[in-house]
Amino acid sequence: MDADGLRRWYADRDTLRLIGVRYLPWLAVLSLAWEIAHLPLYTLWHEASAGFIAFSVVHCTLGDMAIGASALAVSLIATRAPQLALWRLPRIALLTALAGAGYTAFSEWMNTVARHGWAYSDLMPVLRAFGFEFGLSPVAQWLILPPLALRLAVTRGA
Repeated sequence: MDADGLRRWYADRDTLRLIGVRYLPWLAVLSLAWEIAHLPLYTLWHEASAGFIAFSVVHCTLGDMAIGASALAVSLIATRAPQLALWRLPRIALLTALAGAGYTAFSEWMNTVARHGWAYSDLMPVLRAFGFEFGLSPVAQWLILPPLALRLAVTRGA
């Protein structure tokens, strides 16, 4: 318990169970589906071997889980979230989505423009803002999937 008499999220067994046993598995399944669905939006789809494409999907899905866990932790810290029973889920979901989308926009720009680690195909819708260019699909992924994974974790469990 802290000074205001609340148990914080990091000391609450139900919260940690929700994150590890329900949120992250839901996020993994949703992210895997998204990664597969938006493969044609990258040149990798037409240029790489099937094995490298499969590796990339697994690699990106694991990265999505790390981003999703980090984005949720940032939102829980920023909101000074109490135990799960007292969560303000819409606020936490929104901040998680914004943290994930913000990181992803930067990462996409870094990897497609600055480092040329990968490239978009002509099918990728591109956003241009503040002198940056990044793909719409990866940013949309983070605006949609974390809130959905949180909702599924809370309402349906694992």
